[in-house]
Amino acid sequence: MSRKPTIARYTLGEVEAHRERGKDPTRADTPGAESPGAEFWKSARAVMPSGKTSVHLRLDSGVVKWFKVHGRGHLTRMNTVLRAYVETQERCT
Repeated sequence: MSRKPTIARYTLGEVEAHRERGKDPTRADTPGAESPGAEFWKSARAVMPSGKTSVHLRLDSGVVKWFKVHGRGHLTRMNTVLRAYVETQERCT
């Protein structure tokens, strides 16, 4: 049984082209539906999620391959496994 992807990724140009063709699924009365202007993007900054730390980590190739084979979100799944391990260890001490 094939599943339709629930996440679609588009470039800003693709989104604008969809809107021009009238194929934008966003309702016109949705708050914030209008595109941010150039002034917004001049001062926009990337913000890392709070509570997360970016690390460089060397893992066994087979481990990474196993997670990747199961689809998108492999890093999130790795984090979930590590979180479960930490919680188990905390309960045992």
